[in-house]
Amino acid sequence: MKELKGKVALVTGGSRGIGRAIALRLAEQGVDIAINFMRNRKAAEATIADLEAFGVRAKAYRANVGNEEELHSMFEQFEQDFGRIDILVSNAASGVLKPALELTRRHWSWTMDINAATLLHLVQHAVPLMKGNGKVVAISSLGSVRAIPDYTAVGASKAALESLVRHLSVELAPMGINVNTLSAGVVDTDALKHFPERDKILQNSRDRTPAGRLVTPDDVADVTLFMVSDAAKMIHGATIVVDGGYSIVA
Repeated sequence: MKELKGKVALVTGGSRGIGRAIALRLAEQGVDIAINFMRNRKAAEATIADLEAFGVRAKAYRANVGNEEELHSMFEQFEQDFGRIDILVSNAASGVLKPALELTRRHWSWTMDINAATLLHLVQHAVPLMKGNGKVVAISSLGSVRAIPDYTAVGASKAALESLVRHLSVELAPMGINVNTLSAGVVDTDALKHFPERDKILQNSRDRTPAGRLVTPDDVADVTLFMVSDAAKMIHGATIVVDGGYSIVA
C-alpha cells in the first residue's frame, strides 16, 4: 500500500497485544508511528525498537488516555514531534469485570469513560492535526452485541463506542475523515487473563468458530491496514467484524 508510506499514525495501547500488532503492520508500510502506553515502559521500549527496525520514526508516550490532562499533554508532545496525524487507532481499553448486580456507579462511570468517552476526546484532539484526509479506527468487541459473563459494563461501553463512531462519521465524512469500528472476536491477549472464566471462554470460542481457530492480533492488524488504506475510502461509520465466523453461528 504505497499510499501509506510517510503517513503518521497514533495507536493507543500500542505496546502490547492488538495495538502492538497494528503498529507493526503500519510500520511495515512505511508509516511513522506513535504509540501510547500506561504502565509497562519495558514493553513500550521493545515495541519502539521493533518499529524503528522498519526505518520509520517511532515514539512512545506514557499517558492515561482516560485522563483529560494527560491526554492533552500527550497531544502537545505528539504535535511537537510529528506535526500532523493521518491515522488514529483507538485501541487502549479497560473496565470492570463483574456481574451486573455487583457493579457500583463508580465501576460503571469508569468503564464507560475509558472505553467510550476517550474516543471522543482523542478525535477532538486529532482532527485539528489531520491535514486533509484522515482515518480513525476504534477497536471494539463482540460484547457490544452479545451477553458475556461479567462483561456488563464493558459490553455496554463498547456498544456506546460503536454508536459514537456512527455519529462522528456523519460529522467528519464531509471533511474527508473516515471513522469506523473494528469489532474483534476472542483474541488470546494479556487482557483476557483478567476474565474469571478465561479457559472456558477460549475453548468455547475455538469450538464455535467456523474458521477453526481463534482470532490473532495479526488478523486484527491485517483488517486495520485495509481500513486505513485508500481501498476503504467509501467506508464510513461501519462496524467490521473479525471473528472467523463466530458471530454468525446460531
